[in-house]
Amino acid sequence: MIRLYDTARGEVRDLVLRRPGRLSMYVCGPTVDNLPHLGHGRFSLVWDVARRWFTFQGLAVNYVSNITDVDDKIIARAALEGTSVEAVVSRYEGEWWDAMDRLNVARPDSAPHATHYVSEMIDLVGALIERDVAYETSDGVYFDVSSVPDYGRLAGQPLASLRAGARVEASEEKRSPLDFALWKRAKPGEVSWAAPFGLGRPGWHTECVVMALDLLGEDFDLHCGGLDLKFPHHENERAQASASHKLFARHWAHNGSVMVGEEKMSKSLGNFTSLTELLTTTDPRAYRLLVLRSHYRSPLDVTPDIVADAQRSLARLDALARRFAPFEEDGAMVRASDYDFEDESRELYERVTAAMCDDLNTPLAVAELFEAVSAANGLSDGGRPAAARRLARTVSVLFASLGLRLEAKREEIDEVAATLVAQRDGARTARQWAEADRLREALEERGWVVEDGPDGTVLRHRRAP
Repeated sequence: MIRLYDTARGEVRDLVLRRPGRLSMYVCGPTVDNLPHLGHGRFSLVWDVARRWFTFQGLAVNYVSNITDVDDKIIARAALEGTSVEAVVSRYEGEWWDAMDRLNVARPDSAPHATHYVSEMIDLVGALIERDVAYETSDGVYFDVSSVPDYGRLAGQPLASLRAGARVEASEEKRSPLDFALWKRAKPGEVSWAAPFGLGRPGWHTECVVMALDLLGEDFDLHCGGLDLKFPHHENERAQASASHKLFARHWAHNGSVMVGEEKMSKSLGNFTSLTELLTTTDPRAYRLLVLRSHYRSPLDVTPDIVADAQRSLARLDALARRFAPFEEDGAMVRASDYDFEDESRELYERVTAAMCDDLNTPLAVAELFEAVSAANGLSDGGRPAAARRLARTVSVLFASLGLRLEAKREEIDEVAATLVAQRDGARTARQWAEADRLREALEERGWVVEDGPDGTVLRHRRAP
């Protein structure tokens, strides 16, 4: 049984599915108004790992993740760049999918665009007005949060507490500062659609309601996203479904933020690092490994030193793949039922499974796998090559279940670099650390990234910035 922290209930509980063996999963996707940042990379990796693990365990997963292609931020970006909304969406959606492909994030089964569901959103807003849980103002239509008795459930605070801490907004026609826009009347020249309540566009909180219900149906299993979406975005989705007398998500799960010092990384704070930049200068697998080493609900620090450490750990894994080659998973989804786990491999599989099924405890799972790397090398050194190979293959398979490929290929190096590597390995064996450091610098001056692997110096081509 898979257990997962449920934000709505504030506890880890069994993931009880609507239909046994089938999991319906909705993940809030990006607003394509800029380059993706590291926080986007983290939520995409966290829920990709979850999806892959659910699949590995034998579940048939229907994974939906949307694209927000109409939004105030997109309109502002188009004005800033002096181009059209369509051009902004085309450019930054392309950047998004390129980053996801490089991270080996599997494409969703469905990736609905908000603009393809505007008519359904208009119907929803109209129905909410008819139910008297939404009201019109001069600038649009707002949802009355007081109409939902348990509003604030995801935030873990009652309505009165949320209202006391709410920011007062400019619109004097709102009944409460917590009431949120379902429909925004268009300003001259803005993208808009005709609706009974005026020319305009849908509010952000409305799109995922109609897309999730259309593609996954009522009472779907799991709604995921970053912690910053818990309130108000996900709370407002839940409120609209509740006011429509629709069963919505059974289980809510949220991942922690990426931190820069004491602040979370975000576009609004202006402190984000482009995911595109990281993936240009770093092996994308290193960021996946970094994410795996942190529990998904905890904050994640990303610094150059932490990324470099993840790359060194990745080098250990690739060294294992080279030593026990040939085996190399291709990055596709894998299932446990396709493999035979015996002896040490069975024990490793069971330990990793116990960790992953207990609220996706990837740090413990990764620690178990790295211990197995050492054990496989030890078995081989001790004259037990068959057992070593079985264990090494299981390490490869289990990392593949988390979306991390081990690569056995070696970089082609020139004759001068090969000589420097041999000299450096000799210096390290003789414990001549100053000479080893000098040879490292010589290699780095020639454009190599130098790593210390279990079998000696490992070189990688430095990626162009």
